[in-house]
Amino acid sequence: MSIAILPMASEFHWSPTTVGLIQSSFFWGYLLTQVAGGIWADTVGGKSVLGFGVVWWSIATALTPIAAKLGLPFLLVVRAFMGIGEGVAMPAMNNILSKWVPVSERSRSLALVYSGMYLGSVTGLAFSPMLIHKFGWPSVFYSFGSLGTVWFSLWLNKAHSSPREDPELLPQEKKLILCNCTSKEPVKSIPWRLILSKSPVWALIVSHFCHNWGTFILLTWMPTYYHQVLKFNLTESGLLSVFPWLTMAFSANLGGWIADTLVSRGVSVTMVRKIMQTIGFLGPAFFLTQLKHIDSPAMAVLCMACSQGADAFSQSGLYSNHQDIAPRYSDLGMMSSRFLWGSI
Repeated sequence: MSIAILPMASEFHWSPTTVGLIQSSFFWGYLLTQVAGGIWADTVGGKSVLGFGVVWWSIATALTPIAAKLGLPFLLVVRAFMGIGEGVAMPAMNNILSKWVPVSERSRSLALVYSGMYLGSVTGLAFSPMLIHKFGWPSVFYSFGSLGTVWFSLWLNKAHSSPREDPELLPQEKKLILCNCTSKEPVKSIPWRLILSKSPVWALIVSHFCHNWGTFILLTWMPTYYHQVLKFNLTESGLLSVFPWLTMAFSANLGGWIADTLVSRGVSVTMVRKIMQTIGFLGPAFFLTQLKHIDSPAMAVLCMACSQGADAFSQSGLYSNHQDIAPRYSDLGMMSSRFLWGSI
């Protein structure tokens, strides 16, 4: 949408206010299923919940061009529906990782998964201008929406919510994972009062607010910034928007490797999380504040890339910390902190 919104705004004569409303409507639905996603993942398993989410948001993506041509209210509803599907992704993913990944490999595993998300942004931003140029902006939504069905067919046959359910896993592998993972039994009751009474939980909520404020603004508005402020054309805006997300994919895995190495060498997990999150906050703060002093488009793109590269260290900071402080409720912790971030 961040790329397609440019020709769409021109065709439908949308004002910047309307564009902002469309961009934000996704998060209306995204907010609704954060809590439900965590509960569903514990009840039926992360595999089913994530599969449901991808199918749901893929359908909503494919329906976007039709909704846009019917009118703005229809588009807002479809974008909110897409958010409903994506809202379950993070809790379901955290649920699966808590069952599959030992503590000593947690930072690297989360970084690897999140780098897949960044590479998805890279792919979308790189191919969208070409699709728009050759087939028009609706082709972006039809193409990427249809990819969800391909993914789902593979996911259905190959993925498992926990090592216990995987028939292809060797006995020694299963024993190793189960002995080193802290999340073993499904959650039957959720101590909400106790969870929300803990200061580390509120620290995560505030961290999510600060982190996502910058990340999602850049995700949705970066191509518009390149196009309107730096005067790049549509293709250039899409291609140059790739670099920050490509940098994130690299630095997330670098940060994960550094974090796990520090933990393995005896540095406390708490200290490692704080170091990684300090880089993830102060790095973007420094580079983004430099944009107001820069006149060169090339330097502006470099600052954006460095900002997002530093931001990715958060995957070894706050995003890993859910499983550190409450391994049995890691998916619930992530969804509640992201839910309350949205409410704020």
